[in-house]
Amino acid sequence: MPGEHAKWKAAAWGTVATVLLAVLIVAGSRNLAYFDAALVGYTFAVLFATFGVVYRYSMWLQRPPTALYWRKGWKLFLHPRRPGRNFVELAHRAINGFALNTFIWKRNWGRAAAHMLIMWGCILAAAVTFPLVFGWVHFASVPGRLDLYQAYVFGFPAQTFPVESITGFIIFHMLVWASFLVIAGVMLAMRRRMRDHGAAAVQQFGEDFLPLILLFAISVTGLMLTASYTWMEGYAFDFLAILHAVTVIFTLLWMPFGKFFHIFMRPAQLGVGLYKDAGRRGEQARCRRCGEEYASRMHVEDLIDVERRLGYRYEADVAGVEHYQWICPRCRRCMPALVQARIWNDGPAGAR
Repeated sequence: MPGEHAKWKAAAWGTVATVLLAVLIVAGSRNLAYFDAALVGYTFAVLFATFGVVYRYSMWLQRPPTALYWRKGWKLFLHPRRPGRNFVELAHRAINGFALNTFIWKRNWGRAAAHMLIMWGCILAAAVTFPLVFGWVHFASVPGRLDLYQAYVFGFPAQTFPVESITGFIIFHMLVWASFLVIAGVMLAMRRRMRDHGAAAVQQFGEDFLPLILLFAISVTGLMLTASYTWMEGYAFDFLAILHAVTVIFTLLWMPFGKFFHIFMRPAQLGVGLYKDAGRRGEQARCRRCGEEYASRMHVEDLIDVERRLGYRYEADVAGVEHYQWICPRCRRCMPALVQARIWNDGPAGAR
């Protein structure tokens, strides 16, 4: 169980992150001059989600195994002898592991396509929604030119574009494109969960179906808002706006506690990749029984240290072994059978 010190430390980090985001919202919207009061519910939900995510992330990083990977990952990345190569390796892993998800494509194309569509749809939606909600980006008509729109970023004028133009159409419908991507990805994911017997055997509603339902609800209600003011002359717009807000706010409030939290855990795996690469380059551990190489020496020594921090003691009384982790997995599987055979052969005659 985490100690009180760890909880207070995580709460402090969560508070700092929340306050910092609140300050950025006020400053980026020019003292709330460009902040839309109608979006205050979204803003408070984001602030709550920020505290929850940072709190849980801090607690996660304080666990001995995660803390070791986190500390060693940064140490290896900032090593003075390999700064350029480490940056190239990190960029390569970020592109293949995150942007392209190559490891999922190797498993199943349907699963990879669903993941890609949902991921990029959510990224696009977040990149548009959060700056608009926080007042960091807003649009206004150019004085004397009602056919032109001026984009403002943090209160500074940016791009000017005609309202009736391809640029304007793409910008103002960015969330529509994001919704289409997410809906397509959700449909593929739902198809897999209903047809794949292996996935169906282990899936849970809260971990597997609820995230997909929430993403689908956000996307559909957002599209219904667009349909209402585009083709239906605003029919039921107020109701749809409230319904959309409820789905978005619920998702934000649930984010620190549900499966969406893995979004924030994934980047830490970049450090794990650097750790494994450094282990392959370094000295290898040899089994104290058969003499074969089976892992990096750094990993075995770190694993022994983590086990001791967690209160597990696997020291061996056998001379030359010292610790159970210095035995390779193959020999570990053989040892119970060898011990049983020895007991059988050395036992009393009446026992056979």
